[in-house]
Amino acid sequence: MEKRIGFLSFGHWQPLPGSQVRTGRDALVQSVELAVAAEELGIDGAYVRVHHYARQLASPFPLLAAMAARTSRIEIGTGVVDMRYENPLYMAEEAAATDLLSDGRLQLGVSRGSPETALRGSEAFGYLPPEGSTDADLARDKTALFLAAIEGQTVVDADPRMTGGVAGRLAIQPQSPGLRERIWWGSGTRATAEWTARQGLNLMSSTLLVEDTGVPFDELQAEQISRYRTAWAEAGWDRRPRVSVSRSVLPIVSDTDRQYFGGERSSEDQVGILEGVRARFGKTYAGEPDVVADGLAKDAAVREADTLLLTVPNMLGVEYNAHLLETIVQHVAPAIGWLRPEQRRS
Repeated sequence: MEKRIGFLSFGHWQPLPGSQVRTGRDALVQSVELAVAAEELGIDGAYVRVHHYARQLASPFPLLAAMAARTSRIEIGTGVVDMRYENPLYMAEEAAATDLLSDGRLQLGVSRGSPETALRGSEAFGYLPPEGSTDADLARDKTALFLAAIEGQTVVDADPRMTGGVAGRLAIQPQSPGLRERIWWGSGTRATAEWTARQGLNLMSSTLLVEDTGVPFDELQAEQISRYRTAWAEAGWDRRPRVSVSRSVLPIVSDTDRQYFGGERSSEDQVGILEGVRARFGKTYAGEPDVVADGLAKDAAVREADTLLLTVPNMLGVEYNAHLLETIVQHVAPAIGWLRPEQRRS
């Protein structure tokens, strides 16, 4: 399986001692600059996390369009957009426009979203689940309308007064061919992974699963991927889906690395309660490059996925994160089967 690697930035900013990202503008500009640096290193993807009501990246499409304008090859994407907050038809316009500007490089991760700082945050945006339904239902219903819109399905009646007397239905414009096949669902359980496959969506699995069976995280995630692929085959889709997993990977090769991460202790899975549910969190891979590479090569889910997203400590700035990605490219990524773009068959 051809492996791809990308970075995933949460886009934090704080005016704190040691922070290289002190303002919202810093976070946006540096995200673009890191995408440029990552492309030069041969990295395959530049992904951003989306959070509302927090000092993090929140409006992905202007940012992704800016990344597209400064790059030519690297995939640009999200991991993930919380669909509860979105107007699906307006989002379909923005997504298609961004994809066209990037010449088909958009990889859009969407989902129900993650725990947030706001109580009933999407309700303040004007979106409330219908009576008898849940936030998850709201996110899935909006996703269904969004997918219909980017597929070119008609979504509204035409006004004959404005169409020369012609009646009928209208689709969202612009349309970007192929975008539907580059939509991912962020899944936190094995059951939602199977649902994702039935929708014909790529699978984006993160550094935590909102369930715990007692097995190591990577094995639980590998089972999730296996169930997804089985469900995909049963659904009869005629293309091969993509699957990504996220990992925190911190190879230590300099005194600065050692200063930042030499005391990293998250080398084992963590189990905790998230929104009232027992969850299992993946470990951090930190240490000498050969040790990190060996650990990643043995990670069952990394082996099963075609894409590895590397969560980056973005508040340390572009220069440091480019150094981190370069170290991974040189000393770690080859251990999982990654090749530089110019070395690949296709």
